[in-house]
Order: sequence, then structure tokens, then C-alpha cells
Amino acid sequence: MEMATSHRIRTLIVDDESLAREKIRNFLLRDPQIEVIGECANGPDAIVAIQQSTPDLLMLDIQMPQMDGFSVLEAVSDGILPHVIFVTAYDQYALRAFEFHALDYLLKPFDWERFEQTLQRAKDQVFKERSSQFNQGIQTLLEQLKERPRYLDRLVIKSTGRVSLLKTDEIDWIEAEGNYARLHVGKESYLLRETISSLDSQLDPKTFLRIHRSTIVNLNRIKELQSWFHGEFQVILRDGTQLLLSRSYREKLEKALGRTL
Repeated sequence: MEMATSHRIRTLIVDDESLAREKIRNFLLRDPQIEVIGECANGPDAIVAIQQSTPDLLMLDIQMPQMDGFSVLEAVSDGILPHVIFVTAYDQYALRAFEFHALDYLLKPFDWERFEQTLQRAKDQVFKERSSQFNQGIQTLLEQLKERPRYLDRLVIKSTGRVSLLKTDEIDWIEAEGNYARLHVGKESYLLRETISSLDSQLDPKTFLRIHRSTIVNLNRIKELQSWFHGEFQVILRDGTQLLLSRSYREKLEKALGRTL
């Protein structure tokens, strides 16, 4: 029997991509127990909507301009928090969400079957707890979020049907390969389905530095710098690899090294 409107799960969609919001909305509307109460395209708007409408369920994109999904939750942590399903295009975020327990996630692109399974788990929690116990659980989660490393210390690598974890400090350097990134680890290399700009924002700047629009280097692997043409430098790694430091990134390297080149 269909639930009364007042007992339906009030759901807010937060995603900076309009097509993603449309897909989530269409999937949600298939379920008569769900009431879509709004959509937001960025973190700041989501904070206002959460505080004003107090949804039961939040479909929350993790990677957004200005403010990511984790930061949105931290900003509203003083109030009554909704149940959350994280939505992400990157395995790295999915891994992080999974590590924090209690919250489910959807990895883009997802189909109806995967969406329905995730939604059913969220509905079960809403109907079972209707807030107090879960709210305490998510408060604990937020404390973990505040204490979490701000930067990735490992990456998920998929190759030949296997999934493995790679510690970031094992990486020598990273190069852009179209919309993907190739990680160089000793004599091995791995292709990661993530842009170099996305990785640049997730890696610890004390260890990893972008020295070219298509290159990130592990500072601990640098052996020497050689002056090159037009104010550029050759960056020589311990294994002999030669990389180019472009002029536009020279100041960042000088700051990291604490000296003028």
C-alpha cells in the first residue's frame, strides 16, 4: 500500500551536472515512497536548502566546484542531518565514502538496478530509525571527516580484471594522458581514469607538485635541476627520468624548495 504523503521520504538532489540531476530525479520518481523536494547545483545552495527544508534523504555529489560534498555535510553538522547517498564519478571518493561506513555511495555511471539497491537500503534506514540513532551515527562520521587526511594516501588501480591499492608515496611522477593520468612507479606504470587536475587537488602539495600542465612530480624523487631554455628547467629524477619544469610552474617549485632557481 502506498504511504501517505506526510510519510514519504523527502529527498534533495545535489549535483553540479544538470544531466546527472535529471537522471537521479527520474530514478527517484519511479518510487512512490520518495518525494523530491528540490535540486541544487553547488555546495553553498545545498547548505541553504538542507537548513531550510531538512530533507530525510540527500543525494549528494562529492566533487563540485567551490565546495565538495564532505564540506557540505561539515557545514550543516550542527543541525539535524539527513541520510546521505554519496554520488561520485571517481573511485577514489567512493573508496573514501566506503571507509567511513554508515553512508552508501553510487559510482557514476550507474544503472537503475544499482540505484534501486542503494535507494532501498537508504529507505530501510529512514523508516527504521526516522532520525535519532542515525543522526548520532552521522555525527560520529563527521568527527571522522574532520580528522581525516585532507589528501589521498592511496589510489584505487584497476587493471586486467583486478583492483589493487597503490600508496601515493610510491609514485615517482604522473603524466596526463588525454582525460586520464598515467602513474609512474619504478619501472611500472598504471593508467588511472581521472584527470591530472583532479589528482593535483587531491595529492599532498608537500610531496607532490605540478611542474607542467601535463606533469606532477614527487618532490622526494628529484635528484637535480638543470637550466634549460627560456627560463625553463630540466627536472632529473633519481632513476634518470627527465621532466620539464615550465616557466608558469617555476615559482611553485621555488616555494616548495625554499630557494630561488
